[in-house]
Amino acid sequence: MAINESAENYLETILILSKKLPVVRSVDIAEELGFKKSSVSVAMKHLREKEHISVDKSGFITLMPSGREIAEMIYERHQLLSAWLVHLGVSEETAVEDACKIEHVISKESFQAIKDHVGGIGLSDRETKPQGG
Repeated sequence: MAINESAENYLETILILSKKLPVVRSVDIAEELGFKKSSVSVAMKHLREKEHISVDKSGFITLMPSGREIAEMIYERHQLLSAWLVHLGVSEETAVEDACKIEHVISKESFQAIKDHVGGIGLSDRETKPQGG
């Protein structure tokens, strides 16, 4: 399931937006991430070609199983890592920024060890906005 950081960010953003909006469109993603609509359109084309998303005739974007799996993995990492860093005394802003960086490079083994160690430090409903990560 090799995928680049940019694609992971787009998939995570689609997942987050799908929890907030009735439908997700490219313009919603562009607005959320502060990107040009044309850049998002190119990225959506690549994700569609890799069958991580589907886009219907109305332009509504849906995560396919492979895309949902990646998005949920990245989102879980983001949530746990940012909450853990805040718990350790890091400011929320720095914790979110650092989690965005770490979530893409940490191994499954290391993440699982952190997850097992910290348990559920108030993560269940913690929602953070993706900021390029």
